[in-house]
Amino acid sequence: MLDAVVVGAGPNGLTAAVELARRGFSVAVFEAQDTVGGGARTEELTLPGFRHDPCSAAHPLGINSPAFRALPLERYGLEWLHADLPMAHPFTDGTAAVLARSVAETAASFGPRDAGAYRRLVAPFLPRWDTLVNDFMSLPLTALPRDPVTLARFGLTGLPPSTLLSRRFRDERARTLFAGLVGHVMAPLSGFATGAIGLVFALAAHARGWPVARGGSQSISDALAGYLTDLGGAIHTEYEVKRLDDLPPARAYVFDTSPTALARIAGLGRAYAHYRYGPGVFKIDYALDGPVPWTAEAPRHATTVQIGADSEEIGTALHDVSRAGRAPERPFMITVQPSIVDPSRAPEGKQVFWAYAHVPSGWTGDLTDIMERQLERFAPGFRDRVLARATAGPPELAARNANYVGGDIGSGAFTGLQTLMRPRPSLFPYNTPHPAVFLCSSATPPGPGVHGMSGHNAAKAVWKRLRAA
Repeated sequence: MLDAVVVGAGPNGLTAAVELARRGFSVAVFEAQDTVGGGARTEELTLPGFRHDPCSAAHPLGINSPAFRALPLERYGLEWLHADLPMAHPFTDGTAAVLARSVAETAASFGPRDAGAYRRLVAPFLPRWDTLVNDFMSLPLTALPRDPVTLARFGLTGLPPSTLLSRRFRDERARTLFAGLVGHVMAPLSGFATGAIGLVFALAAHARGWPVARGGSQSISDALAGYLTDLGGAIHTEYEVKRLDDLPPARAYVFDTSPTALARIAGLGRAYAHYRYGPGVFKIDYALDGPVPWTAEAPRHATTVQIGADSEEIGTALHDVSRAGRAPERPFMITVQPSIVDPSRAPEGKQVFWAYAHVPSGWTGDLTDIMERQLERFAPGFRDRVLARATAGPPELAARNANYVGGDIGSGAFTGLQTLMRPRPSLFPYNTPHPAVFLCSSATPPGPGVHGMSGHNAAKAVWKRLRAA
């Protein structure tokens, strides 16, 4: 009998398996797709030689993850690549604000009226970032916070809606960039704890950057899989699990799946019936005949570029999708251009480019023209660079990755209490009503992103049970 079986070979499932194998437990992973990766994969989606990331492409939380930093992933091929700028946010007047590694450079891009306000916002937290990130990304109740004063101060700053936090800024440049940071989790700007979301992304960029992985996001998953194999763990791909009886006998079962899929497979009935999924996304992967022709200079040197003319436009787009249930006319978009630091991702002189916009859950329309018109506002002539495109709306994304219910790449809505307590109000979020079954996906704390911390935290709950048995 195995000690643990993990269902799903995304970053969280692989991390959970690694953490258990490191402690001497026998582990096997079962994945429905033909390769490991989940939300961290790399494929030729458009033309031969163009290697795209079907989901996550840039990794501010990955490079800052306490779980990843404790593992020897570099020995297994993981290399982080940094552009001159982690992120840029262009405006229609041909200028841009930036999220740079330097706080001073970032503040200067906002203009003199907001430079001091931004420095004061991040100053209490950045020197204590490593302790802070451990405190809010780790398993609840396992230990007292290492720095309770800083954690409490962070909560007071970040728990209110981002619209309140943005009042610290007098001009639109800072407000717009910060609104875009919040938009990464598809949450309305007026939502609970959205200030914390924006602040986490900013601090992560200042602390260690906003890199891409050499060769694509698949290299993160491959590094985890390689380490797991060396630890004696087994990985089985093309193995779809429909019920627990499909799996070999084990002392514990750990699911890197959506809560509703877990309930169906494990026979937990309506255990997660009240879990809410968020909006979907419409994603386009491009093969380009050269770099994106940004009007502003800064986006030409950033791996990630946010698209939204101002905070009002971003707020309207997020409201349309989250509250009104309609696709936006001028969408907020996140774009990533890995080729500026990793030429291996495309043939010589060409580039891969990735963009997505938010749409209602399960939306079946085509947002290509609207997204490209939005891009043309900031990069005139963009369409002339397009060699090929691969589009994926919510149905295609859900078919590609079963965890993306309705196209929700965050595996759960960031609204109300669910922002802080996922997948349901509980002091033990990784446990389920079945004593031998655990959940480790992005539906558990600390939430979405390629960081492995949900898997790391769930593994702690699992080995606590195994050692007590």
